[in-house]
Amino acid sequence: MWWTNDSTLPGFILVGFSDQPQLELVLFGVILFLYVMTLLGNATIILVSLLDSKLHTPMYFFLSHLSFLDLCFTSSIIPQLLVNLGGSDKSITYGGCVVQLYVSLALGSTECVLLAVMSYDRYIAICCPLHYAFAMRPGLCHSLASVAWLSGVATTLVQSTLTLQLPFCGHRQVDHFFCEVPVLIKLACVDTTFNQAELFVASVLFLVVPLSLILISYWHIALAVLKIKSAIGRHKALGTCSSHLMVVIIFYGTIIFMYLQPAKSRSKDQGKFVSLFYTVVTPILNPLIYTLRNKEVKEALRKLLRFIHKSTRIE
Repeated sequence: MWWTNDSTLPGFILVGFSDQPQLELVLFGVILFLYVMTLLGNATIILVSLLDSKLHTPMYFFLSHLSFLDLCFTSSIIPQLLVNLGGSDKSITYGGCVVQLYVSLALGSTECVLLAVMSYDRYIAICCPLHYAFAMRPGLCHSLASVAWLSGVATTLVQSTLTLQLPFCGHRQVDHFFCEVPVLIKLACVDTTFNQAELFVASVLFLVVPLSLILISYWHIALAVLKIKSAIGRHKALGTCSSHLMVVIIFYGTIIFMYLQPAKSRSKDQGKFVSLFYTVVTPILNPLIYTLRNKEVKEALRKLLRFIHKSTRIE
């Protein structure tokens, strides 16, 4: 049956992990737990960054954006995934797939740029500390955050729209657990050379370019740290950027594997598990890494818990 891409027509079947029913039950429990922890962890980061005046700095301003972004990103994918894992119905409406495609791509692209912006903040803090207050003034921080968000919106308007213009010729089975550009391109019944080329260009712009800027920033940071004679000074300098570097390695490692590695060189299940990692695991790692490795955040959490404890005792 031939049909055009219209929201009034049947949706898609998200195959996901339906060929492994026992694994679905395990994944449902694990993903539900991680999703709840992601919501609590990232919401906590946002809350303490807003309430504690010591955290009203560019670093935590961008970290709050990252946490909010992760909240939205996981919420655009995980609820539908849990519904499909918990029941026999694996379908998603056409409109639901469209929303998931636009939103998840916009947020994922935004995170790529935001991580590069955060590395620039660390570069200025360590390599040009005397100019930090001026270089990372509030107006510039808001502008950089806006650039990150707007670039994500721009790329999804282009990529998602081009993908949805492809005729799927009645192909409804998406061999994945959410609507993503690469898997939807595979459903097309026409030549997709242009779409594949556009996807590659976008991947270079939002993966290779930001990652290159991050590596350049950390190269200069490493050189600056090596010049610090005090061991305490070196430890403090490394402590301010080690959390961000861990997040960068985890996030970019999985995304590059998914988007830049040739599709033929990886198995279907391999691609699903990699996607599962950066949609479910990475968002919970961000608050854990920044909380466990950051003294300022841990101190702010203690203050918040003491305040909550005192409030409950008064009541």
